[in-house]
Amino acid sequence: MQQTLCIALLTLFCINFVSSVELTFELPDNAKQCFHEDIQQGVKSTIEFQVVTGGHYDVDAVLEAPSGQVLYKGIKKQSDSYTWVAEQTGVYKLCFSNEFSTFSHKLVYVDFVVGEEKPLPGVGEHLTAMTKLETSSSNVHEHLNTIIDYQTHHRLMEAQGRKRAEDLNTRVMYWSMGETVLIILIAVGQVMVLRNFFSEKKGTSS
Repeated sequence: MQQTLCIALLTLFCINFVSSVELTFELPDNAKQCFHEDIQQGVKSTIEFQVVTGGHYDVDAVLEAPSGQVLYKGIKKQSDSYTWVAEQTGVYKLCFSNEFSTFSHKLVYVDFVVGEEKPLPGVGEHLTAMTKLETSSSNVHEHLNTIIDYQTHHRLMEAQGRKRAEDLNTRVMYWSMGETVLIILIAVGQVMVLRNFFSEKKGTSS
């Protein structure tokens, strides 16, 4: 079900010149999740992924060409990116694997970009040099895209840090509860030992 939804999202965000999708999905333990994208020959593409939560924050990632050739392979990677130019037209497959984990669910962020971004409407469509207004608009557009990328990475870092803090808080709570129970048991044991000590002494005197 998740794979079908993710593929539908990939198709939904496709446009004529560039196809780009950012999504976060859950990767259960002992599971494998694959995404497929139809790419034309000579088109530049980029994949970027990061494990947000789960286990040691690592997954296996493999990118395969339509011919079955492995273009990229990452073993137990926390995050990475890869850019390539398609040498043949066909369906490229990107797979994430958590098969080495027996109980840790992972939350994985992936950004799959196919092609170059289209220029702003009206910019660069004439033979003469761009005006100052067009140049400024283009620069603002590029800076906004950079800001969006930074915000995405900061959100991922914040989510990862929050998850680690929650895990640490849970461990501290369990440790505190264990210490409390241990202290109570020790106190009860000491009281019983003292009672037995005085009981034995009273019987001897009589």
